[in-house]
Amino acid sequence: MNLRLILFMLCLVVTTFAKAEITLPKIFSNEMVLQRESDVLLYGWADPNEEFTIYTSWNDETVAVKTGNDAKWEITVKTSEAGGPFQIIFKGKSNEITLKDILIGEVWLCSGQSNMEWSANSKIANRDFEVENANYPNIRLFTVAKRTAEYPQEDVAGTWVSCSPETMQDFSAVAYFFARKVQKELNIPIGLIDNAWGASSAEVWTPESVFKAHPELVEAHKKVEPNQWVTVEKSTLFNGMTAPLTKFKIAGVLWYQGEANTANAENYQELFTSMITSWRTEWNNDFPFYFAQIAPFKYDQEFAGGVVRNQQRRTLVLKNTGMAMTSDICLIEDIHPLNKQDVGLRLANIALKDHYGLLKNKEVYGPLYESFEVDGNQLKVNFSHSEGLHNKGKKITLFEVSNAAGEWFSAKAKLKNQQVIVSSKEVKNPTGVRYAFKSTDIGTLFNAVGLPASTFVSE
Repeated sequence: MNLRLILFMLCLVVTTFAKAEITLPKIFSNEMVLQRESDVLLYGWADPNEEFTIYTSWNDETVAVKTGNDAKWEITVKTSEAGGPFQIIFKGKSNEITLKDILIGEVWLCSGQSNMEWSANSKIANRDFEVENANYPNIRLFTVAKRTAEYPQEDVAGTWVSCSPETMQDFSAVAYFFARKVQKELNIPIGLIDNAWGASSAEVWTPESVFKAHPELVEAHKKVEPNQWVTVEKSTLFNGMTAPLTKFKIAGVLWYQGEANTANAENYQELFTSMITSWRTEWNNDFPFYFAQIAPFKYDQEFAGGVVRNQQRRTLVLKNTGMAMTSDICLIEDIHPLNKQDVGLRLANIALKDHYGLLKNKEVYGPLYESFEVDGNQLKVNFSHSEGLHNKGKKITLFEVSNAAGEWFSAKAKLKNQQVIVSSKEVKNPTGVRYAFKSTDIGTLFNAVGLPASTFVSE
């Protein structure tokens, strides 16, 4: 290396340190929302061993901070009850940063594939009306820019904006409709982080640690074929888009995904459960995780959609999870149902009841399979969330029963005493029952509040 190059590099290093300033991750910006009544972590970078102060206006307190040798700093501050606007002022030797118009309320991370990413600009039902009336300044939106990474990153690209007709139309429609309902009921600010990428499989959102612990998921992932919209390389979206957010305090997660995992559908419950658990570990928070069940669609495989829906149903054994059923708002020929309003509303109702303790007398789930009883050549099928169980149409269809060899046959079904009684002339001693199991099966069984029964296969 010649002397001239050495001198240039030394000058570059000196200039870099001379200009080093307090720097914040992009998730901290004007108009952001912080989680209410929580220990919230503020963090970033500055000069190594630099001392500076942080002022938070909601409690009128100033705290001293010092970076480490790695030029990183972090400090925990307590947030107040919901409200705002507030300010945070970072004051150091080289610069001062003032974040303005900060609200304190509830923050939800909204992730998955295209049905979560789908915005009003992508076409939704009643689009013009919804956009024109999307003036909710106390709902704040942060869209995570699409990024992949081989290893977990520390920052994302994006900025917070207030919800308006201009900003809403580029944002996740499901997330917006969720927030609109929750904000109305709680009357507090809502922050939404849109962290979705169309056509993505669950593997790309799952940390590498999961695959090290579960090599069978690595094998199952090989069935997921590449597509033209997003990488299928496992963990890459988690590394680039989710890992940088794991220090940011959130209330919970909304998830709408599963269509991209029809190729390895049989493993979805294990994968999904492991992913949810790993996210909670990364955040060190057993937050609520609510997801939309995928809708019926004409996949290449006759039963792949039904397998995923059943695997999603089985994921409900994981604590603090909830599932919104969507089989009644599907378009068999279109994987993107236009009715995002009801998906967001159903997720919101689950959150309002299960997490916020409201809507105590309101049913927020569709009928879920519970058990069956053998009665001769009949099976009596029991459901939870089944008050007012009824069928839309003259006949109850889409039920099947299995024999001892595991073969499935169409079954006749009737309602009696809130049970569905099923039987088939071809099966004298039925051993199992399933419902709406084909990819395109649109169920007709509903409860009193009009929510559809989930696809299921008896265990």
